[in-house]
Amino acid sequence: MPTEHRVIPATPADVPVILQMARGLAEYERMPQAVTATEDDIRRTLFEEPRRAEAAIGYSAGVPAGIVVFFHTFSTFLGRPGIYLEDIYVEESHRGRGLGRVLMQYVARIAVERGCARFEWAVLDWNQPAIGFYEKLGARPQSDWTVYRLAGEALEQLASQAPAERAP
Repeated sequence: MPTEHRVIPATPADVPVILQMARGLAEYERMPQAVTATEDDIRRTLFEEPRRAEAAIGYSAGVPAGIVVFFHTFSTFLGRPGIYLEDIYVEESHRGRGLGRVLMQYVARIAVERGCARFEWAVLDWNQPAIGFYEKLGARPQSDWTVYRLAGEALEQLASQAPAERAP
């Protein structure tokens, strides 16, 4: 008999679960030191206005077993919004039972309901289990794009060089 899965939008009470699963994801991705977020950071970003991202909790047999965290993007070429999947994580003991697929279906449904033209994410190039999973869903890699990132000191330095005036 298949395990019952359901996905529910996260609430402020879920912040400890979200942070715990973010740490689990960082462990899986071989960078446990990368998680510097606090519960206050998560609460402020996900639940205080302006909300910068959204999250949902995946339950397997009534137990929190996975999360998705996502936010809106915008394509000027298409003139429509998109959704970027920041994180998807299923606890190891619950993998291979369909919860990851249910979490992806949840976000895809939101994308369609909100008129989004795209649902995108990044995956580490060594993560063959995830790549295989995504390709089974019908996703295809975008090999003609390279992701760049400004963070930390480089971000601070570039920001400090910006003109003082800002648009309203």
